[in-house]
Amino acid sequence: MSNLGTFWGIGVGPGPAGYLPLAAVAALQAADIIFAPKATTADSSIAVHCLAGIAIEPSRIREIAFTMDPDRSVLSEHYAALAETIALELQAGHSVAYLTIGDSLTYSTYGYILSALQDILPAAPLHTFPGITSYAATAAALNWPLGEGKERVLILPCPEQADALRADIASHDIVILMKIGKRLPWVLALLHELGISQYCAFAHRIGLADEILSNDLDTLNTTAATGYLATLLIRKTPKGKR
Repeated sequence: MSNLGTFWGIGVGPGPAGYLPLAAVAALQAADIIFAPKATTADSSIAVHCLAGIAIEPSRIREIAFTMDPDRSVLSEHYAALAETIALELQAGHSVAYLTIGDSLTYSTYGYILSALQDILPAAPLHTFPGITSYAATAAALNWPLGEGKERVLILPCPEQADALRADIASHDIVILMKIGKRLPWVLALLHELGISQYCAFAHRIGLADEILSNDLDTLNTTAATGYLATLLIRKTPKGKR
């Protein structure tokens, strides 16, 4: 097994090209094969879009459809099969990079791949590069501080019920809401009800052609903003003046 290839997990984006550590760029340029996840409903991989400007031979990139099924057993089977494919390449001595949008290990499908691959091929050399989270990219794009002093910050996938989110907001100074999807209309309604919508910020498909950036949630078009790759930054009180 001494000729096993190296596996690299690389967070890219989200958003404008260039959001990559220099070490991750070097790994990408050295990889024999680059696996890039693509939504089953999309024409191309957003992860590949995030590589714009980096000299990579297109023949080394393999776009792979991924599932967002909420059933954990379905996800496990899907990513176990993909890990088997990656393991075969590593056993052939090929170095493999796997792209994931945002940070590699923050609410990322890469975690499933990593776990399954370690079960199949525990001796494989691997390295995970950190990436930029969607909420860090959103905060930077809107110049929106994510926490100051002793403010308490909570990061979570959007709850299914408004009462749960209401409790989370009540117990934290800032709430970073991910995986919002079709829940956006009632989330915005709750923020309006609490009287805090003017302190919040929102990003959808940041860095892409149809990007939405807003720190005025009263004018947000919920139809256009609903869906994958959305992040909401919630502040319970006005930002204090220095």
